[in-house]
Amino acid sequence: MSGHSKWSTIKHKKALNDAKKGKVFSKLSTQITHAARQGGGDPNMNPNLRLYMDKAKSVGFPIDRVEKAIDKGTGESSDGVIYEEITYEGFGHDGVQILVDVLTDNKNRTVSDLRQIFEEIGGTMGASGSVSWNFNTRGLIILKSGHMEKAQKYGGEDTYVKDNREEIMMTLMDIEGIEDIKEIDIDGVEGLEVYTSYLAFAKVRDSVSKLGYVIEEAEIIKEAKVPKLLSGKELEKAQDGLERLDDHDDVQSVWSNLE
Repeated sequence: MSGHSKWSTIKHKKALNDAKKGKVFSKLSTQITHAARQGGGDPNMNPNLRLYMDKAKSVGFPIDRVEKAIDKGTGESSDGVIYEEITYEGFGHDGVQILVDVLTDNKNRTVSDLRQIFEEIGGTMGASGSVSWNFNTRGLIILKSGHMEKAQKYGGEDTYVKDNREEIMMTLMDIEGIEDIKEIDIDGVEGLEVYTSYLAFAKVRDSVSKLGYVIEEAEIIKEAKVPKLLSGKELEKAQDGLERLDDHDDVQSVWSNLE
């Protein structure tokens, strides 16, 4: 029931993205289009599409733009852009190990841009396998220890009701595919981090949702097996480098072994 907490990292990233909403919307549109092209436009039959649609809803991405992005992916739009999903590897400041997930319609442009950014942040791009050996791909579901209770009257607001965290943990342990559970606080409210295997992520997320618990985040993560600890100015330099990579239009996620 242990493990390094990801909630503070996700909160920081979410706040950063909220300040750059236009770029976030652009990346979400690309992700939705790619997911629809890969698995179809029905979110009930396409877990990846459902995941990105949930993210879109959480950041206020307009529903009409979601529908346009899906149409673009299923071929109902005249735009025939094809995106390629690639993960690049490299080293940042002080040897920090980095994975960069991209969706691109021009591989040569993207790799050239990323190589330049790596050099500018004091690092270098690596060959395939140079750092990926140190990362596990897992599912992470962050939920509050409670549920939403429907309003009794029309027009009323649903109410959050706190549940016993220990009882929730016991209930979740019966769900196949859960590997680890950690107690956390979410903005002063009791919560849980639920880690799953990569293959079981969508099934576990749906099972948790059906139980009625309030899910704050649900995503696939790449977690370092051996973390690197930095502090002070060295940590700031390393984090600045990660943010530089994340700012690139084609970059969807940046993962590192920073503690």
